[in-house]
Amino acid sequence: MIQMNHPLVKWGIPAIIIVLVITFFSRSAMDSDAQYLSSFVKRGDFISVVYSTGQLQAENSESINVPKELGSRRLGIYEIKVTSIVEEGTVVDSGGYVATLDYGTVEELRSKADEEWEKALNAYEDAKIDTNMNLSNLRDELLNGQVELEEKKLILNQSVYESPAVKRQAQLNVERAQRDLEQKERNYELKKKQDDYKVYRAWEQAKTEKGKLDDIDKLFDALEVKAPKPGMVIYSFDRFGKKIKAGSTVSRWMPKIAELPDLSSMISKTFINEIDVSKIKTGQKVKVGIDAFPEKHFDGEITTVANIGQVIPGGDSKVFEVTVKINGSDPELRPAMTTSNKITTDILSDVLFIPLETVFANDSLQFVYVKERRSIRKQIVDLGSENENHVTVLAGLIEDEELLLNVPAGEKTLELVGTDIYEAIQKRKNEEMEKLKNSVSKNDDEVQDQSDVNDHVVSIKTAQ
Repeated sequence: MIQMNHPLVKWGIPAIIIVLVITFFSRSAMDSDAQYLSSFVKRGDFISVVYSTGQLQAENSESINVPKELGSRRLGIYEIKVTSIVEEGTVVDSGGYVATLDYGTVEELRSKADEEWEKALNAYEDAKIDTNMNLSNLRDELLNGQVELEEKKLILNQSVYESPAVKRQAQLNVERAQRDLEQKERNYELKKKQDDYKVYRAWEQAKTEKGKLDDIDKLFDALEVKAPKPGMVIYSFDRFGKKIKAGSTVSRWMPKIAELPDLSSMISKTFINEIDVSKIKTGQKVKVGIDAFPEKHFDGEITTVANIGQVIPGGDSKVFEVTVKINGSDPELRPAMTTSNKITTDILSDVLFIPLETVFANDSLQFVYVKERRSIRKQIVDLGSENENHVTVLAGLIEDEELLLNVPAGEKTLELVGTDIYEAIQKRKNEEMEKLKNSVSKNDDEVQDQSDVNDHVVSIKTAQ
């Protein structure tokens, strides 16, 4: 029998226990590693792409507007309904029928205008009659005044042999009759001018009403809207962004009913989310697909990027309108077709890039979990351009490092590595912000300087 203090017993049993413990923890570590998915830092060429959905439109088109007669201010028609319109996509000839506007509105307006014209014409005739009567009475008064003055003068002449008092009385009578006649002549001239102006105003009112009636008749004849040239009819949009159709309302402020597009030159109107719009620049290349023809693809180029965002109805996030010019033409392309736009925002050579799934973030920085031989490193990274799957790495990683795709156990105990990278990122952001502020301040100063020059010029002109 082996004694308890035998060296084999004394040292062998603890050694076996240690081996078992190491084996247990090794297996636990291996089991733990098996729970993580990972990827690697790669080096190569990188293409940054933004995807968007758009709608085909003609780059140039001929507008089909409401009749110009609707713009007459005398009519007082601010909007009018479209009672019928040809089916969208209809090909029409020059002068061909496109739409009909509401005759009922114009007929009602014409009836009222006709009544106003009759009233104005009657008022003009009444004014002429009143004027003739008033002036006739005044002319009779003038004639009576002239006769009375002659009589007074005869009496004065006959009083030559009378007493001085009688002669003086006769002289006063003549002077009074003279003043009365002069007063009547002045009254006649004033009344004549007054009545002439009254007749003139009545005539001008009558002319206005007649002009309004003529404008209504012209509008009535133009309520059938014709095509200005041959082409395919494409509906326009009303002020609510809805396509115009029978029953829609149009106005002289938004006069377009439809348009005749030039199908030889097409564009895609698309909207880019505010998160991605900073990557979009004019001149960038675009691959345009047509949903209706999956086999067709076209090259394109961004021509405009909106400076101000807008909120799409029913959504919360802001988007920016972007125009893509499609190179070439195809007779099968039609306005309003849906396009899939693949915008190449950046092409980089020999750069490091990693899957987006390996990147984690908190409020102020981005980091990855780097799997090393015996540990996991929580590494701060400086990231650059990205596409739908990957993002480039500017600092913090080297090629072929293994990154975890999910958060490891005990990640809260891991310390962040690479605070110098974070400080460099913040410094760069501060410099960019300062540069932007200086640019805005410079523009404000230029505007103020120009304003001062304008004020100086105005003061010189005023002094002259």
